[in-house]
Amino acid sequence: MLKRIKFTTVPVKNQDRALAFYTEKVGLKVFTDQAMGKMRWIELQIPGAETMVVLHYKPDVAPRADEPALALVADDVQQTYEQLRARGVEFTQPPKKEHWGEHAIFKDSEGNLILFSKA
Repeated sequence: MLKRIKFTTVPVKNQDRALAFYTEKVGLKVFTDQAMGKMRWIELQIPGAETMVVLHYKPDVAPRADEPALALVADDVQQTYEQLRARGVEFTQPPKKEHWGEHAIFKDSEGNLILFSKA
């Protein structure tokens, strides 16, 4: 039987730039970073989480402007928003309360939209 998600991928054009963004600004930790042919296999871990985020080299894929590439959970949306903004993260949607909960959306270094909400 299936048990959990091992990883999800985020398409990136520049793995070095994306790695710096996700580790320095977002706070993810490198789980593995190794050569894989002409690219690298970079798995990042959210501290305390089991699911990894893979920075998948996709030079020809344009980020979607209408749909998040990744959805994350934060303990406190407002506090997380303020921390990430202080680190220079660009937001397309500041914290907003909807009938289903509070969320915010930022752009990563590659133009992907990343949503986070309260659990």
